[in-house]
Amino acid sequence: MLSITDLSVRLAGRLLIDQSSVQITPGSRVGLVGRNGTGKSTLFKVIRGEVAAEHGSVTLPPRWRVGSLAQEAPNGPESLISVVLRADLERDALLAEAERATDPHRIAEIQTRLVDIDAHSAPSRAAAILSGLGFSAADQLRPCAEFSGGWRMRVALAATLFAAPDLLLLDEPTNYLDLEGTLWLEDHLAHYPRTVIVISHDRDLLDSSVDQILHLERGKLTLYKGTYSSFEEQRAARELLDAKQVKRQEAERARLQAFVDRFKAKASKARQAQSRVKMLERLKPITALVTEDVREISFPAPEKILSPPIIAVDNVSVGYDPETPVLSRVTLRIDNDDRIALLGANGNGKSTLVKLLAGRLAPFSGRVTRADKLSIAYFAQHQLDELNEDASAYDHVRKLMGDAPEAKVRARAGAIGFSGKAADTIVGKLSGGEKARLLLGLATFFGPNMIILDEPTNHLDIDSRAALAEAINEFPGAVIMVSHDRYLIEACAERLWIVANRTVTNYDGDLDEYRRLVLSARNAEAPRERSVASEKPQRVRSDNRGSLKKRIAEAEAEIARVSEIISKIDTALALPDIFTRDPKQAAQLSKARANAADALARAEEQWLEASTQYDEAAG
Repeated sequence: MLSITDLSVRLAGRLLIDQSSVQITPGSRVGLVGRNGTGKSTLFKVIRGEVAAEHGSVTLPPRWRVGSLAQEAPNGPESLISVVLRADLERDALLAEAERATDPHRIAEIQTRLVDIDAHSAPSRAAAILSGLGFSAADQLRPCAEFSGGWRMRVALAATLFAAPDLLLLDEPTNYLDLEGTLWLEDHLAHYPRTVIVISHDRDLLDSSVDQILHLERGKLTLYKGTYSSFEEQRAARELLDAKQVKRQEAERARLQAFVDRFKAKASKARQAQSRVKMLERLKPITALVTEDVREISFPAPEKILSPPIIAVDNVSVGYDPETPVLSRVTLRIDNDDRIALLGANGNGKSTLVKLLAGRLAPFSGRVTRADKLSIAYFAQHQLDELNEDASAYDHVRKLMGDAPEAKVRARAGAIGFSGKAADTIVGKLSGGEKARLLLGLATFFGPNMIILDEPTNHLDIDSRAALAEAINEFPGAVIMVSHDRYLIEACAERLWIVANRTVTNYDGDLDEYRRLVLSARNAEAPRERSVASEKPQRVRSDNRGSLKKRIAEAEAEIARVSEIISKIDTALALPDIFTRDPKQAAQLSKARANAADALARAEEQWLEASTQYDEAAG
């Protein structure tokens, strides 16, 4: 059990957690929620022992392994599957020792333990996790260094999930995922067999993957049973009850004070008046649950509504190399009030499509027709880096308003969420959510006809995401969105487009149907990719011979390694008294040998298939 007892945590002089206690039972799946900056990530650091508590304690069972997402993405020449397999430290150590061990009894112990931890199925489990997070079988064999930072963070997440710690701590794990990866992660966490605490602002993940909500507000931790939707209902009921209790207490306090004021000067009533004073002193004030209203988000309306369609795309091919276009045969239209969400795994061309629509990429062929005077606002997460860290929100607004009077500039800064002193805070001191709000305000500053939003929710908390959804729904122009936040899509999108197979198609189903489609497809892929050794690759072109040669070498190494393990197990089984002295160990060794034999057969099959394909590619 995870026990948080009378915990107080102060960071940089600020009290984040104030004498809070909570108990989380083994096997619980908990969503840790609260406004940005309340101390959720700091609580994780306290649990991991990285930050000391000012008062109180956090205790864990002595043998529990705590796992969390690495701060830095893995990098280097190792293949993705190797990076993930290495995350199981015990398996890694046992396999290394198995190669060195010569004592039959120790060999028996090692192989017995490998059977206990299901070590021989590890490659299949690792491959299934990588597949769920969007990596193909071919990707899993590529060096980690070949992938971008976002994809390498997915590898770090895969490694954390594969290690299957007793306490899994995940801080905003969907920030590096597309919608398809998020759907898979929701399903994976919903079936996680141990304890998990996840910090997330994704309502759907908190509704589908957790069974308790731990709420951090004004320094206090409160544990609620149920999903996020249940938490909202319980909290609303509690707010109402507390408000009533506060009202009753205020009435009782007024009554007692009136008695004291009336009779304190009368000797005959002095004792009763003094008694009422003591009652007032004992009447501790009830802290009402004050709802911290989130600042609204609004988009200026376009000056003129254009005649539809505002964009028409006819048989377009587009990308970065005319020889290998990312998208082909794209035909679509966008009207002035459309709400369209783009679906499809990262790497399929969603960003390419929005750049085409925004006019940032010219088509190789086909035709794109835009309405006259069409104005497009484009928001993408990478643009946060383009903000001037040394300038304030006021400075950014002033740059767009030229010689406008001070009062008007301040009014516009306030309209995008930076009023008063907040307008003068430099960007470098703003939170991620505040930077996102500023960038949204700047991108839509002049009232566009169409807004393109590429992952707009990554730095926004739950209430700010709701404010964004409301702003989108109130905006009279068109909106194109790419998001892994199912709540935002369901709240705003009226049309769904799938970007896949190098083209764009309309999807007539809803997101629940799409979720089932994604999970069934990835589960169907998993058996083929569960073991890199057993995968049956497709025919490849001759320019992939280097990859095939590497797979042949890896298969040969695996054959040698497993053959050595089998030899050592046979040596242990050959001991004359093993079946009478320790029949249980003998049975486990026999099982280990059978598993090793299966692994050897798979490695040999992999070697044969890769060798055959290499010969075919060589021509």
